[in-house]
Amino acid sequence: MNVALQTYLAADGNVEDSRIVLMGVPFDQTASFRPGARFAPGAIRMWSDVLESYCPVFDSDLEELGIADAGDIITPASSWVAVSDIVKQAVGSSLAAGQTPLLLGGEHLVTLPAVEGCLSTFPDLVVVQMDAHMDLRNDYEGLAHSHATVMRRVFDLVGARGLCQYGIRSGTREEWEFSREHGTLKTDATELAAAIDGRPVYLTVDLDVLDPAVMPETGTPEPGGLTYLQLRDALMELKGARIVGADVVEYCPLAGMGGPSGAVA
Repeated sequence: MNVALQTYLAADGNVEDSRIVLMGVPFDQTASFRPGARFAPGAIRMWSDVLESYCPVFDSDLEELGIADAGDIITPASSWVAVSDIVKQAVGSSLAAGQTPLLLGGEHLVTLPAVEGCLSTFPDLVVVQMDAHMDLRNDYEGLAHSHATVMRRVFDLVGARGLCQYGIRSGTREEWEFSREHGTLKTDATELAAAIDGRPVYLTVDLDVLDPAVMPETGTPEPGGLTYLQLRDALMELKGARIVGADVVEYCPLAGMGGPSGAVA
């Protein structure tokens, strides 16, 4: 990983001594509508500078949590296989050091190798997906590995009991039927804790789960989404869960030339 030009808000601890490690993954090779998510890690870091490190909702301060920003993972644009291996290794190394990796995407496909990296340490992992889209296609535009197939590939790894989808409002007929057949969709955030059932969690937040009025700067905006406070309340349902890894993906700063959606991200 290279050194970030600007670290995320209060994430200025020493990487080796920190509990939570941020890693940028500037990759958007399979973007199908608006590319540019590869610029998101830097934009999120920049916009974090306008925020306070203290959160009154949790009565907690980022400066007290032991967070470090390890910069961006170098992602060769020519090879998804190489990118996947690099991300998987980075996540696995973080877990081996007793840390929790938090990835700043990048497109949603980066979730797959992160989950693979977690599974070697936590074989009973549950993946909680907050997203506008099912992402359960078996292939998309001839690709088995795409931002539109990522959760199908995750499902292949963790099975029906290991995938919880929330906030979904878009997908093909086949994707909706697949989800109903396997019971992956949770229509109320209060169902998440019961579905997790005490197991370790990998949390992936695709920012298009938010309504475009809140988050217009995303690669594939979908009307009818959550407000920021509704997303926050859904995340609050995971308070107390054993989250062993997480990512925030699909912020596309070029869609609005890096406007204030970065603060939301």
